[in-house]
Amino acid sequence: MKRRSLLAWLAAAGVTPLPDRSLIAAEQSTNGKHQVIVIGAGLAGLAAARHLRTQGQEVLILEARDRVGGRLWTSQKWPDAPLDLGASWIHGVTGNPMTDLADEAEADRIETSYDRSIIYDTSGQPITGKRESELERLMEKLHQALQKAQDADRDVSVRDVVAGLAQTSKLDEPTLHLLNFLVSSEIKQEFAGSASRLSAHWFDSAKTFEGEDALFAEGYQVIVDLLSEGQSIRVGEIVTRIDWSNDDVKVLTNRGEYSADKVLVTLPLGVLKSGKVEFVPQLPRTKSNAISKLEMGHLNKCYLRFPEVFWPEDVDWLEYIPRDHGTWTEWVSFANAADKPILLGFNAGDRGRDIETWTDAQIVDSAMKTLRTIFGTKIPNPIDYQITRWSTDPFALGAYSFNPVGSHPRLRQQLSEPVESKLYFAGEATERDYFATAHGAYLSGIRAAKEILA
Repeated sequence: MKRRSLLAWLAAAGVTPLPDRSLIAAEQSTNGKHQVIVIGAGLAGLAAARHLRTQGQEVLILEARDRVGGRLWTSQKWPDAPLDLGASWIHGVTGNPMTDLADEAEADRIETSYDRSIIYDTSGQPITGKRESELERLMEKLHQALQKAQDADRDVSVRDVVAGLAQTSKLDEPTLHLLNFLVSSEIKQEFAGSASRLSAHWFDSAKTFEGEDALFAEGYQVIVDLLSEGQSIRVGEIVTRIDWSNDDVKVLTNRGEYSADKVLVTLPLGVLKSGKVEFVPQLPRTKSNAISKLEMGHLNKCYLRFPEVFWPEDVDWLEYIPRDHGTWTEWVSFANAADKPILLGFNAGDRGRDIETWTDAQIVDSAMKTLRTIFGTKIPNPIDYQITRWSTDPFALGAYSFNPVGSHPRLRQQLSEPVESKLYFAGEATERDYFATAHGAYLSGIRAAKEILA
C-alpha cells in the first residue's frame, strides 16, 4: 500500500481539520454533562478523541495515571537517549497508520532489520555451518507441526505442539535447546503469552504490514504529543464505576462524578479482567465472556547502558540459545541504530511475569550472566539501567493481549461491540486483525469514534 499522509487520509474520509484550541474551549458543556467521555489517555483513547473533535464533538478524557500515553511511555531518564518503556516500533512501515502519524509529526525514525542479527549458541559462540542448518530444519519442522495443529478440530496449546514434536523427533538435549529457542524468539517474544497458554489455532491470527520495523529517534512520545494537542484531559482520575442504567452515563472516579451521553472505555484488558471498574448494570454476557476468555500477556524490558560498546556494532539483534528456556533470548543493540552503548533485553511469557518479583539488582545480575557467557567475563558492568514491570502496573496489569487455548478471534469482535449506544470499547484487545500492536490500538480508537458518530 502506498504511504499517504494523515492529512490526505482525513481529506479522503471527508474529515474537517482539528478545530482551533479557542473553539475547543468554547465547546465545553456548561451544564456539567459531556457529549463523550473517553476513559484512558492511551493511544486508542487519544485517537478516538482527536477524531471526534474533528467532527465537532465535545470530549473529556479521564486518565488514571499522572501522565498521558498509557502503554506508550518514553523515558527521559537519559537525556541523550529517549527510550520507550512500552511500545517501541512501527511494525511494518509500509501502509501502517503509525507511519502516516510519524510523517505528520515530522518524526525522525530509525529502521531496524532482523537481517542484521547474530544468534549465539548456548556456549556463547555464534552459530555457524551445521548448527545453523540444523536450526533452519528445526524451524521448518516447527512450522509444519503448528500448521497441522491449526488444521486439527481440537485446539491445543503451542507447548503441547512443541512437546509432541520433541517426542516424535526424539530430540537430544542440544537440539531441544534449539527448539525452545525458536518457541521463545519466534512466538513468545512476539505474542507475550506463555507457550502453555497460547492457542495453537489462533496465536498468530493477526494481520501484519509490509516493510521493515522502525524506532522513533525521540521515542513514541512524539505521537502522544501529536494526538494530545488541543485535548481536554484530566489526569489522576481513577475510574471505579460506570453506571449506564439511565439515559446519561455516570462515571465515578476517585475525585468525583462525571456525566456524558456516551462513554468510550479504552481500559487495558488486564484492568477489565481485574474487576477494579464496576459496571452498573453488569456488561452483557457476550462481552463479559470475551473479557474472561481472552488473556493478557507478559513482556518486560531491561535497558543496560555501558561505558563502551563491547558487542558487534553493525547488528540490530543479538539472540541467545540458553540452557534455561526463555532466559534472555532476545537483545536489541542501540550501537548501530542510535550510536549509543545501550543493550535492551526482553523477558516474555512466564519468565516475563516471574522476574517482576525480583529486585532490580537480581534482574541486572541475571542479564549480565548471559552477556558474560557470550562476550566474556571481562566486559564492563553497566553504568545504569531501566527496567519495566507492566504486569504489576495497576493501570495495565500486563503488556498486551493474546489468544489463549479455547479462545476465538470473534471474542475480540464481541469485546469491541457498543452497548445500547451508550458504552463503546477500544484498545488493542478489541482489534481482531491487529491486536497486541500500537497501530491496532490506534485503529481501534478510530473505529470506535466512527461508531459513536454513527
